[in-house]
Amino acid sequence: MTIKPAWQLADLNRSALGRAQAWVSPSVLEQVKRQLNAPIVDPSAPLADNLETLIVVGGGSLIDRAKVAAKDRHPPLRLIAVPSLWGSGAEASPIVVLDCGGTKEIRVDPKYLPDERVIWPELAASITPRQARHACGDCWGHALEGFLSPLADAALREELAALMRQMLDLPLVGDPRWFDMSARACNGQSRSSVGLMHGIAHTIEGPLRVADPEGGWGHAAIIANVFLPVLDFDRRTSTRCDEVANEYDLDLAAIGAVGQSLFAVEAYDRLRPVIVEHWKRILRDPCTRTNCALVRPNHVDHFLTWSRP
Repeated sequence: MTIKPAWQLADLNRSALGRAQAWVSPSVLEQVKRQLNAPIVDPSAPLADNLETLIVVGGGSLIDRAKVAAKDRHPPLRLIAVPSLWGSGAEASPIVVLDCGGTKEIRVDPKYLPDERVIWPELAASITPRQARHACGDCWGHALEGFLSPLADAALREELAALMRQMLDLPLVGDPRWFDMSARACNGQSRSSVGLMHGIAHTIEGPLRVADPEGGWGHAAIIANVFLPVLDFDRRTSTRCDEVANEYDLDLAAIGAVGQSLFAVEAYDRLRPVIVEHWKRILRDPCTRTNCALVRPNHVDHFLTWSRP
């Protein structure tokens, strides 16, 4: 499943959309109102009966909700996805992740791949440095775990290794080039799987928000702060990680340095007890089961005692 070239905003505004409506995240609502040629509606309200096209502008959670609303409808709607932040890559993926009462429901179906994706670089202007760093971590998590997955074939590994070599040249800041990197990383991992980073994030996001409601926790923040501990675990537990990286000329030391930049000691100290408490659920998560290194019950000790090298 190759990724389609992205539209720009001008392409979207001059496209024949038929009867169209847009869902928009509050963080970019005012900017989108000024520049998008489509009526904006409340995402919680029913869609119009005669609708032909749904445009969604927002983060991964809103895009995934739009995928379900548009593609589970009969007949399905044309869906155009515009990410307001990189990281999730939902605009280029046939995967849907829904939050169902604090647990994650994952659906995978080619029908959920949006018909078009749009890169709107100016939407990145409101992103804070912390959000940008975490979003870059989410992108890195998709690329590395998709590459290392035992379900990846040689062609996909070559593709993701080349992508990560490009990513190494980008700073972990609000650079609009991350929009395309993110889409390519997520599209790539959708053709294999992810691993323990995502098993942890999908399991503890809900409990963590309850335990630390002021922490600003979300999927990307968790991935960014477990990236380095999980990479260290994979390399210590199995030789496969280094063998695959060497085969595809991927510098794991350089990627480890990225993990160092993503990592925050205080954040991990808040994550650690929640990881330990929910370890049995983490082991059962489907993403954990496709980790490049086998994850066992006693491996919780790695995360309980781990400290940054």
